Amino acid sequence: MKRSPNFRYDLTRAAKRAQEFADERDWEQYHSPKNLVMAIVGEIGELSSLLQWKSDDEITQMLVNDEDRRQIEEEVADVAIYLIRFSQIAGIELAQVIDEKFRANERKYPVHISKGSAEKYRNLDHE
Repeated sequence: MKRSPNFRYDLTRAAKRAQEFADERDWEQYHSPKNLVMAIVGEIGELSSLLQWKSDDEITQMLVNDEDRRQIEEEVADVAIYLIRFSQIAGIELAQVIDEKFRANERKYPVHISKGSAEKYRNLDHE
């Protein structure tokens, strides 16, 4: 599977573009938290439908096929854009809450007890 060794995207830049895009089209009137969450769910559904009923090997092949990969990338982008818009409308500092969630997860899933395990944190021996 192709992984991006230099994955980075400036959330500030993405947020600015999302805001400008909505402003230019006068779409903020439609961007209520409920509508944006429904849009996120719809886009997740579209992403899911691309992968539904596929084996892991088939999905790996999709990710190396230019046309299939492009479809997946478009749905991922749609999910991210709507999540950014939701965060803007809800007053959520997305990068900050992501960092906070990682810190919380580091406490829930310390490496020494969670490495190589798919167990939920409640089922890990934290002693």
